[in-house]
Amino acid sequence: MLDVHRLRVFRSVVATGSINAAATNLGYTASAVSQHLAALQRETGLTLVARVGRGIQPTAAGLALAAEIDDVLERLSNVESVVAELRSGRSGALHIAYFASAGSAWMPAVARVLLRDFPDLRLTLSLRDGIAVSPPRPDVQVLVEQDNLDPGPGVRAYHLYDDPYVAILPRSHRFADADVVNLVDISEEVWIDNDPAHGWCRRNLILACHAAGFSPPYRIEAHDYPTAIAFVDAGIGLTIVPSMAAHHLPENVVSVPVTGPTPRRSIYALVPVAVQDVPAVRAVISTLYECARQTRAQQQDVPHRTVPATGVPAPAAGGGHATMPRRANAASRAASTRRTVASTA
Repeated sequence: MLDVHRLRVFRSVVATGSINAAATNLGYTASAVSQHLAALQRETGLTLVARVGRGIQPTAAGLALAAEIDDVLERLSNVESVVAELRSGRSGALHIAYFASAGSAWMPAVARVLLRDFPDLRLTLSLRDGIAVSPPRPDVQVLVEQDNLDPGPGVRAYHLYDDPYVAILPRSHRFADADVVNLVDISEEVWIDNDPAHGWCRRNLILACHAAGFSPPYRIEAHDYPTAIAFVDAGIGLTIVPSMAAHHLPENVVSVPVTGPTPRRSIYALVPVAVQDVPAVRAVISTLYECARQTRAQQQDVPHRTVPATGVPAPAAGGGHATMPRRANAASRAASTRRTVASTA
């Protein structure tokens, strides 16, 4: 096994280009640095540096090893940070990945609860659409279910919410005051695309349109939901988005539920089994369920023309968390995975 300390010494030699400079930076003698370097070459069986004039220069093998050392030392530093936090009794670090509309609708509530109940927690948030498979995986990933959701071995999937789509229309539109709008009735208007990556959320809508007997007549391609909604606000056309993306609408824009059929996207939280009982992770799942409950209630109780942003859930009495709902059984999850488009009755 390679000696990590010697790897650090060698990385310093490569970075400074000099044994003497590395010795100065590390607080060693030049002789000690040379000894570490010679020992590392024996351990690897490689020539890592070559004499050039009165100095040294890393060989091709040495440069390749130095590049790999960067990743090793970064991960080792992360491990050392975790160990230090555990020794001091702090809560450690938590990494949450999420997709864009969940970030604006739910992540502020999650961050508020975590930083309130775990004040020493180091929280990392990252934007990600597909399932994270390469290590280190996020502790929690909020994502939209795609075909045959398979989170991988050792990962638990929590079903959070089924998000129906809505049409974003100008207030002057003929269907702006309607309770619902049938997809066929707007099939010949100017549609604004909102997903240039042609991801699963867009495909969900296309499948619904095909079920209604037409293809979406996209005339303009925007890069995200807010940009597409801004085009609607300018009176250029309409766009159809998941309802979670329809909060904070401009004054001259309304959202109307679509039907005939109604596309829906299913939202899940993926958690590695190894961390599912960590208190901070349980707090995240509990808060996500509460956010989903509030979103569902808002869509049922609030008129579609004034859909507000999802609020931050109030702290539970005594600073606790809501009880985590039981996970859906395998059969219901499989049925949810097969359901990509749901027709309204």
